[in-house]
Amino acid sequence: MNIKHYLDSTYLKTAEQAGVSEAENTEIVKQFIQEAIDENFKLIMIRPNMVKMARKMIDEKKSKVLVGTVISFPDGTNSLDEKIDEAEQAILDGADELDFVCNYEAFKKGEIELVKNEVFILTRHAFHNHKVAKWIIEVAALTDAQIIQISALIKNVVIANFKEDLYQNVFVKSSTGFYKTENGLPNGATIPAIIMMIENASPLPIKAAGGVRTYEDVAEMIRLGVKRIGTSAAKTIANGNVSTNNY
Repeated sequence: MNIKHYLDSTYLKTAEQAGVSEAENTEIVKQFIQEAIDENFKLIMIRPNMVKMARKMIDEKKSKVLVGTVISFPDGTNSLDEKIDEAEQAILDGADELDFVCNYEAFKKGEIELVKNEVFILTRHAFHNHKVAKWIIEVAALTDAQIIQISALIKNVVIANFKEDLYQNVFVKSSTGFYKTENGLPNGATIPAIIMMIENASPLPIKAAGGVRTYEDVAEMIRLGVKRIGTSAAKTIANGNVSTNNY
């Protein structure tokens, strides 16, 4: 099995989070982009301000690696207009895929219509620009019932509003990898969470992100039916080694 075509190589730390200067952080991002090109990973996932650089590097190498970025990261609480503006800029800069952080706090408060409208408007915006949309639901912030409900909500919005041939271009994604849990609990993709997502979001594809650290983890996720896997240790995992990264 060639797992590289499932891997979204990911680096989403700010300079402050990485404990380095802005220039040093940019160099780290460049290294991730180059590695994705060299290893022929499916996609490189970076912050919006790095998209233009990634697009340029990938185009210069005539690589097929896709460029992905995150919108309203990491908490999803930006207004709809702010999310649209951020997505539009990312599209102009050359992003192929947009990973929107769903406003899961609004969902938890029962503001269901707000979340439905956001999923519809932003997915439509991605489609109008021929982009893939992914919806990050942040499983560690949700109960099992909420994981089931929000996965079904996203599916139902897509089925009600878009043609069947577009379903493959809307993913439900487990995690940002940045959510702070208590007592060392997992903050990302767990097998039970992924199974709930698959069972309730199908026929939409699933992306597992956060906590996938070994080749065996990836193989198990693929066996379950996951179509993409986000990791900051793509090369380590592809080579059969164990990642110690948090994401």
